Amino acid sequence: MQYDVIIAGGGMVGSTLACLLGQAGKRVAVLEAHEPPPFQPDDAYDLRVSAISRASQRALNEAGAWQGVVARRARPYEAMFVWDGTGDGQIRFDSADLGEADLGHIVENRIIQLALLEQIRKLDTVDLYCPSKLANFSIDQQQVSVKLDTSEQLSAHLLVGADGAQSKVRELAGIYLKTEDYGQSGLVCVVKTELSHESTAWQRFMPTGPLAFLPLGDGSSSIVWTLPSDKADAVLRLETDAFKEALAQALDYRLGAITAVGARAAFPLRGRHAEPYVQERIALVGDAAHTIHPLAGQGVNLGIKDAAELAHQILNHPADCGSMQVLRAYERARKGENVVTQKTMEGFRLLFGNNLMPWQVLRNKGLNLVNGMNFLKYQIARQAMGI
Repeated sequence: MQYDVIIAGGGMVGSTLACLLGQAGKRVAVLEAHEPPPFQPDDAYDLRVSAISRASQRALNEAGAWQGVVARRARPYEAMFVWDGTGDGQIRFDSADLGEADLGHIVENRIIQLALLEQIRKLDTVDLYCPSKLANFSIDQQQVSVKLDTSEQLSAHLLVGADGAQSKVRELAGIYLKTEDYGQSGLVCVVKTELSHESTAWQRFMPTGPLAFLPLGDGSSSIVWTLPSDKADAVLRLETDAFKEALAQALDYRLGAITAVGARAAFPLRGRHAEPYVQERIALVGDAAHTIHPLAGQGVNLGIKDAAELAHQILNHPADCGSMQVLRAYERARKGENVVTQKTMEGFRLLFGNNLMPWQVLRNKGLNLVNGMNFLKYQIARQAMGI
């Protein structure tokens, strides 16, 4: 089968790209290994959620999927409160001060993927190969030929690696990946608290790493607790009551006691950056190109921006969507922001992880200073929201 674009990976980023291209008339093949389980309204909340920015919401809406997200389950949050666990530094962002209804939405990753796959199935221009995986590919001057693990053969002008941090496309293409192991793990679970989360995202910075409570419906919160890997393993093994107390204490009892806790999991945190994002007939997007520290919840938002930009460049150059002119334009447009965001997150990690008194004073004064400078604070918020 001949396509304009083959996308390896039908997750949030790959499926966004497929929808944007498919509804513009491009012939697209999406390779996805696993179909996510269908959603039922009484399902327990998933462990993996994303803080969807306004820019990502716009892209998902343009892809035709946002209504499908909202129809399933999405929680807007109206404020964010951040404070330093070793001092009095704090900063608060409120959507009302920005003239916005909310700062963004907390959405389970599965729900975003389901809404996008639902849209893909409505598009005659997009074929979904599921379950299937990329086995190999070869490139000539005009196209890339792809072999699936089902032995099917496909060809296209462009192969996009949207296949995650362990990207097979990146590996087979021989693209260099710079990796930094942070020596930390992100512990995730869904909890209920004694006090209302007030539609607010709560984040406390501690020397061991940040703790975030992200608001969900029915009084639940999704937590991401960054800890040194050995400590994360120990916390993961705590009895339920001991875990509840440790978690409430880590949040400084801002939401009172932890009244219920779901399944727990932890995953290692690593920074990755591909060099380059593109080569002849190949492009990487999302986690295949870069992963960052989850402390600001920006990972998937950067990936969706990648998808939107690559779609923009492809649709602006209809003659050959796999040409280096198109691919270099995409890389130029996205690499700078991705690198700056990654370095900024690493800088925050080092700043808040340093317990020496001069650094404590600096960051506490800095937080309070920015909190009192409304213009600067709102500029930061607008940048993060993508408005």
